[in-house]
Amino acid sequence: MTQTTPPPPGVDYSRKWLVFSAIAMGIFLGTIDGSIVNAALPTLVAELDASFTAVQWVILAYLLTLATLTLSIGRLGDMIGKKPIYTAGFALFTVGSTLCGIAPDELWLVGFRVVQGLGAAMIFALGFAILTEAFPPQERGRALGIGGSIVSVGIAIGPALGGLIIDSLSWRWIFLVNLPVGIIGTLTAHRFVPAVRPPGGERFDYPGAAAFFVTLLCLMLGLTFAQDYGFSSPASWGLLLIGVVATVVFVAIERRAANPMLDLGLFTNRLLSVNLVTGWISFIAIAGLFVLAPFYLQDVLGYDTRTMGLLLIGAPVALGVVAPLSGWLSDRVGPRPVLVVGLAVMVAGYLGLMTLDVDTSGFHYIAATIPIGVGIGIFQSPNNSAVMGSVPRQRLGVTSGMLTITRITGQITGIAVLATVWSARVAVRSGVSGDPTNAPAPDQVGAFRDAMVVVAAMLAVALSLAVWGLVTERRSLRVRAEVA
Repeated sequence: MTQTTPPPPGVDYSRKWLVFSAIAMGIFLGTIDGSIVNAALPTLVAELDASFTAVQWVILAYLLTLATLTLSIGRLGDMIGKKPIYTAGFALFTVGSTLCGIAPDELWLVGFRVVQGLGAAMIFALGFAILTEAFPPQERGRALGIGGSIVSVGIAIGPALGGLIIDSLSWRWIFLVNLPVGIIGTLTAHRFVPAVRPPGGERFDYPGAAAFFVTLLCLMLGLTFAQDYGFSSPASWGLLLIGVVATVVFVAIERRAANPMLDLGLFTNRLLSVNLVTGWISFIAIAGLFVLAPFYLQDVLGYDTRTMGLLLIGAPVALGVVAPLSGWLSDRVGPRPVLVVGLAVMVAGYLGLMTLDVDTSGFHYIAATIPIGVGIGIFQSPNNSAVMGSVPRQRLGVTSGMLTITRITGQITGIAVLATVWSARVAVRSGVSGDPTNAPAPDQVGAFRDAMVVVAAMLAVALSLAVWGLVTERRSLRVRAEVA
């Protein structure tokens, strides 16, 4: 088939799937390591003789490093080239994984997770940007669709896979299994990722980078502390307030910078903003389900860790099957009609969780969660394609970083907000405050359903925004056709 769109300088479309293999390995390892450690927390407390609070930083150190540095690294990729940063990031992630696997205590483990998180930030900041350049526009939706499905499957399957590895081997192997894939991925990236030369001539925005770092660090820490101490605690609202002030400072810096870290002019494209917001809400929904579902499966239905892991796989499998098909379809009919359908299916899927009860069978649970996986799979692919396809090539790195930031902040927001909703609703239903897992099973289930209604309502807002985006795009295309 003859390509109708010439590739950027330095890109060979005939090697696109070889490039994809390098990116796929990176984003899968980076994503799964953000969630696989969840299953290891009780084991780490026991084997490292550490407190649960200290062990939580094994997760937080990784996520905070990844989130706070991704945008800066994406900007560097736009300035000096994506290939050297991505390849170095893959190598650093592999080294960090090995160090985590041999860490002697929790302090070393937290420090090595920072190293691993820095490598992951270099991978995620540029992975989708490299895919966007490596594929012709008419095939971009399928490539980003498969890439998006790998991200979502990694998030969802991490705890289940972690449980199986720990049960069969030890907690160290959740990191050491990355070593062979990391070596192969680094070599593949070095060999096949195209070396696209950026125009050059721009300076790095250090004040903007610092302000954005403080903004995201304080906002994420504020949400994290809210999980343990509530949103009314001084630590939580104090950090959130600092984050808001830092946001204002960041915007002021970016408006005056000659070469801003984040080109705020991108957000004058309202359709791009809509896609980022709807993507953020979708990750709140994903995080909410996969954080609360283990409590439901273990504390209410009484399943062991291994069986729980198997029951959690239904939605990720459905997602992985549907997402490439969704990307293929979005290449042919456009992304917006497809992502609207995906959000509608997600709303219906979360409302379908109202059928869960204290005596729900495993088959019933899987059947109830599969529509959610289908909806996520339909939505994520065209949404990523719409975001990456709406910005100029010299801003692909920053935009790829924004996709990663919406994912991580969506996850943390979902965990903090929906865990708070669930805990509060358990207290209201049972009339007893304290640990919600000690409440009667019917009250836990009722609160779980309440939290899922909140998720469905948020997704309904996202669906309304997506429908507005579709109508706006159709109207714009109609006006252009009339003018032509």
